Amino acid sequence: MLIESDLFIAYMKKSDWLKPKAEEIFKAINSKRLKGIQASSEVLHELYYVFVEHAPVPIILGNAARMATMENIEFIDATREIYLSALELVSTYELGSIFDAIYAATALTEMVPDHTILSTDSAYDRVPGLTRLDPRTLEIT
Repeated sequence: MLIESDLFIAYMKKSDWLKPKAEEIFKAINSKRLKGIQASSEVLHELYYVFVEHAPVPIILGNAARMATMENIEFIDATREIYLSALELVSTYELGSIFDAIYAATALTEMVPDHTILSTDSAYDRVPGLTRLDPRTLEIT
């Protein structure tokens, strides 16, 4: 299951409507109660764009490094094929951003066997072959 940027962003922000659930999910990942979690390395790229107007780059770097070194999350690097597929997904399914399209394209590869993305963004529901799991409904045992 690929975890999308909305959870990383909520986790890093001081306050966010999704922050309590993001904290619960990352705590479960860290304690191995939630397994098989993956993320696109492009999430680190997106974090810069989201936070650059709100925090100095050294703070963004520290937070991004903390995210990148989280245990029990496998980061998947984007390939040329993922970028090309993402551009096709933007065009065909009118995804909101290139980052959304990259995450969808990544989740559709064999590197994410269940083709599931953990996200609140309903735009992913338009992409055939992709299953979106809303983190607000995720039950963690």
